[in-house]
Amino acid sequence: MSTAPTYEIDVARFWADPYPDLARMRKEAPIAFVPQLGSTIFTRRDDIFSQEKRIDLFSSHQPAGLMNRLMGHNMMRKDGEAHMSERAAMFPSVSPRAVRATWLKKFQAHADRILDELAPSGSADLVKALALPLSAECLKDITGLTNMRYQDMDAWSQAMIDGIANYTGDAAVEARCNAATAGIDAAIDDMVPVLEKHPDTSILSVLLSAGQPMESVRANVKLAISGGQNEPRDAMSGTVWALLTHPAQLRLLREGRAKWIDVFEEYTRWIAPIQMSPRRVAKPCSYGGVDFEPDERVFFMFGSANRDEACFAEPDSFDITRDTSKSIAFGAGPHYCAGAFASRAMVADVALPSIFARLKNLRLAEREPARIGGWAFRGLLNLQVAWDVS
Repeated sequence: MSTAPTYEIDVARFWADPYPDLARMRKEAPIAFVPQLGSTIFTRRDDIFSQEKRIDLFSSHQPAGLMNRLMGHNMMRKDGEAHMSERAAMFPSVSPRAVRATWLKKFQAHADRILDELAPSGSADLVKALALPLSAECLKDITGLTNMRYQDMDAWSQAMIDGIANYTGDAAVEARCNAATAGIDAAIDDMVPVLEKHPDTSILSVLLSAGQPMESVRANVKLAISGGQNEPRDAMSGTVWALLTHPAQLRLLREGRAKWIDVFEEYTRWIAPIQMSPRRVAKPCSYGGVDFEPDERVFFMFGSANRDEACFAEPDSFDITRDTSKSIAFGAGPHYCAGAFASRAMVADVALPSIFARLKNLRLAEREPARIGGWAFRGLLNLQVAWDVS
């Protein structure tokens, strides 16, 4: 075990709101062992930014890790050439060029269709009625699993991210994750012959065309689903909620003094949908006055880094005029999120402008307050809103 000081948490309270504990750790014990999580966690932004790149010390390769065991050995859990070769194979599907040339039009078509159906109702839970299906329909196209229902895409993604964050060992959570990965494998099996005959720009298609082993294809498609559904889903609903609860920020947008991409970047700094990334200590080492032993588990807390007082003034405030250049919502170094370009386009270029253009006088509904939760992955659980129907 590392020589880091111990910091105890209440797991339920940490899930509901991790930021008070993280702020205290940044101040008192920036590298701390949390026994309830069985891990030593890094909480300061500059420590995380520098050490996430030290794959010789803090490796992504975690043979016994939850993600490897439950989803297969994907590129996120590989380092060096093994990681870069698989990342390069996927890149043609999620590159800025692919997003502009192929996915933006499809994203907009899904948004228009869903909003056409939703607009006459005058009220909805925006998480379930828009963010969830829009993110899932877009992800079906990107992954190539167009044979899935959007409901299954969301449920199976959630089951996987719950499974890989199941550090308390809940058997029911693991069972749901196993059922989800089996469903995805079946969907992949159905689509392989279709995409071999009619290749396209989807992840499944480009990985097959690159000759990647089927075991790796499956693992990397599951990786894309595990992060590719919840991150844009939670960013969509979260940014709407943030703007509706901060009307002065919304006015800046309407007056042309800020852009939708500013909202996206500030929201993902303020409440990073992906709050944490795990690492394995590769060899004996010391950092920040703490000694580490091989095979210990370390968590880099992105959600804490993005509220580090040393890097962001008034970090707990939502301010779309802020300089977010030090945000690491998508990670740093070689494991920077491959889907970041697609996520930005889906939320900032399509979802947000479409929502506020189509749903006139959009406002929070008073009957049910928004709830938010999660410490490894964090997002709104509901968002009841209303708008004018002309």
